[in-house]
Amino acid sequence: MIPRLIPATIVLAAAMTQSAVADIASDLSASYGAWRQSIINKDARMWQMMTSPNRQAEVRNRLLSEKRAFPAAVFELPAPPPKLDGLKMVHVSQKGATAKASYFGKVDFGVGGDPTENLLVLSFINANGRWTYDRADFVNLAALPEVRKELAAGDLKYVKETPECQATGIVPPTPPAAPPAKYIAKVYVFCPGREVQVQVNRISRHRFANAKEAEIVIGGARDGRNEVTFTAKPLEGGTGKEAFAVRVYLMSEIPGTKPIIAYEYKAEEEQPVKGFDSSHFILDPATAAKLVP
Repeated sequence: MIPRLIPATIVLAAAMTQSAVADIASDLSASYGAWRQSIINKDARMWQMMTSPNRQAEVRNRLLSEKRAFPAAVFELPAPPPKLDGLKMVHVSQKGATAKASYFGKVDFGVGGDPTENLLVLSFINANGRWTYDRADFVNLAALPEVRKELAAGDLKYVKETPECQATGIVPPTPPAAPPAKYIAKVYVFCPGREVQVQVNRISRHRFANAKEAEIVIGGARDGRNEVTFTAKPLEGGTGKEAFAVRVYLMSEIPGTKPIIAYEYKAEEEQPVKGFDSSHFILDPATAAKLVP
């Protein structure tokens, strides 16, 4: 079921006819519906057809870096993606081969309880003449009660003015295929007040902003020398005196073995932080024996 369209709230180029607006809105909803059905049916062929090329490559690289099967692991989800049934499409933005559709209502992720009214923003890429699903961004409006009231009343100022609801016209590049990981690794960053970009072995690229997060290292760690570089720059509102840490953890597959810190750069509060650092760590046979059975 395609959600009810509200023509006055669909925003595209002024030159487009109402019919063209309705067509693209319908196409985007149908594309997501087909992608969602491919997940439910565990249909790898349909999933590849309805998923943007860059997202396919990213998912493949991540799963193989976690030493999981591809494409079988694509469908190992705790619950299916949310339905669009019952949601109102309140905004559509298209620019070139990119498009975004925003839906308002009770977004149900299948985790129980009574869902509240929030915003679901879906991104699409036009690949070979077909709109393909790229990603979903969930906006929890609990912290924005006035926005929730506005959207419920049909006031669309928020979606019209929020950059994350607008198509950019920039098609994300498709990352190169990474080799399956031999050793699982994660990069961890603690960077209040800063933006940090990290590279591991020149293939695994990560961006963190004002965060305390960990991400899988694409391609995993390698026997011998592993390169680690990072850049750090202050964000508006930061003091430049916050504590800071970048680490690479080696994740053991042996039960009971804790992650091993292979690389670390850290600074306590008030200590200076490098704007750039290039280093490496060595994964030797003794360490490798602690990682795989």
